[in-house]
Amino acid sequence: MDFVCNFPFFCIVLCLATGVVSSVLKPKVAKVVSVTLVSLCLVCSLCVLLYTIETKESFTYMMGHFPAPWGNEIRAGVLEGVMATFFTVIMLLALLGGEKYLKVDIEEPKQNLYFVLINLLLSSLLALVYTNDLFTAYVFVEINTIAAGGLIMIRSNGHSMLAATKYMIMSLLGSGLLLIGITLQYDLTGHLLMSNIKESIGVLATNGEYTVPLTVIIGLMSVGIAIKSALFPFHAWLPDAYGYSTASSAAILSSLVSKAYIFLLIKIMYRVIGTEVFWSSKITNVFFVLGVAGMLFGSFSAIREHDMRRMIAFSSVAQIGYIYMGLGFGTELGMVAAVFHILSHAATKSMLFVACRGLSEVSGDKKDFSDLKGSGFRNKMAGVAFSVGAFSMVGVPLFAGFISKLYLTSAALESMSVKMAVAVIVLAVSTILNALYFIRAMISIYTPRNEHYRDANFRPGKIFCVGMVCFIVINFVLGLASFPIINAIEQGLHMFS
Repeated sequence: MDFVCNFPFFCIVLCLATGVVSSVLKPKVAKVVSVTLVSLCLVCSLCVLLYTIETKESFTYMMGHFPAPWGNEIRAGVLEGVMATFFTVIMLLALLGGEKYLKVDIEEPKQNLYFVLINLLLSSLLALVYTNDLFTAYVFVEINTIAAGGLIMIRSNGHSMLAATKYMIMSLLGSGLLLIGITLQYDLTGHLLMSNIKESIGVLATNGEYTVPLTVIIGLMSVGIAIKSALFPFHAWLPDAYGYSTASSAAILSSLVSKAYIFLLIKIMYRVIGTEVFWSSKITNVFFVLGVAGMLFGSFSAIREHDMRRMIAFSSVAQIGYIYMGLGFGTELGMVAAVFHILSHAATKSMLFVACRGLSEVSGDKKDFSDLKGSGFRNKMAGVAFSVGAFSMVGVPLFAGFISKLYLTSAALESMSVKMAVAVIVLAVSTILNALYFIRAMISIYTPRNEHYRDANFRPGKIFCVGMVCFIVINFVLGLASFPIINAIEQGLHMFS
């Protein structure tokens, strides 16, 4: 085994260990340690990605070198490398972009605890990407839930505490359904390792045995993950959770946490149940219907908002609907489009939340559209980043969102069914609605409110600017150089199979 095959395990364990260490460090030291850790995980994830692309094969790492069923396995292929690399990049940029606001939003004694939560969250994200064991996935789902809840409530005001309570109630409901599904699956197959489960389920499906229990298992797991990823109509916790968190927390929660759950669902589809069995259960039709409904409801809700951060949060409901619509096609192209939209939305939405905080900073910490007038002139870097994010969300060519919508449209046209007409119409309507509320926001931030709409003395900070520039570059890379990324996604999905 090549040394690079140890990197996924190293990253997960290092994140857990650093979380323990950060709890006794001073805030500044904890910040440096955490940023260094995320950077190290980025390098390791990139090495894993390049290694799997070069070898064109996935690899497994046995924890403690004990084979199943006694041991635990980590599995890495091209798609895992893509997701791990992307997750660490986004987390690093979200931390850098929102770093200056942590001192304002979080009391000093709690600042090192913030980085404890960041380390635990990164550990759970990477574990969900790499694990080949279903129960281990559940354990890190719970770690992810606790860490995300802590990131929401760490501001310690009434809004954040209420938002965290809503999040924990809904998220634990989803976790419970997922656990019941895993338990029933274990009772049916006697396995927890994903590859072994798939073999057993394949035999049962071939023999036509336990069809109803298998459908119930698929339904429980799917609904549990749908709740945790805020698919409509299970999204009630999302606007408050994103709207009242710190800038970095909102960026990380919207870009990574819900996407990790969706990636776990994709792993269950391919590596646990098997795509043929999963698609034959017709659960994908439910994904399609709820995804389409979420696209419309999220957009209409965003239009009604006067608070810019809540508008961006409701936009996430619509964008999660896009992903589930892609999954709902039940085709390989739909799956590729859904995975690419995970990347596109993660890069764009995190940039929008951090940029919004920068615009709010120069507007007396207000978030209403009327109070943000002229803020694009006062904080030019935030204004440019917000504009790029808005164009991407609308689907303007050259930006990441355009490629996402292009592939989703292609997947819809390929389906040649009722889904085709519905998907194309809803994509068109949703795009128009996206344009309405994002153009409204851009007009607001570039409309002078009075003669003092400019502030020549304001400086956004070098780290903030670096983060925003990197976000913008990533968005253009996804929009202009998407072909190699799409190829990697396709190769990774084939390795899943």
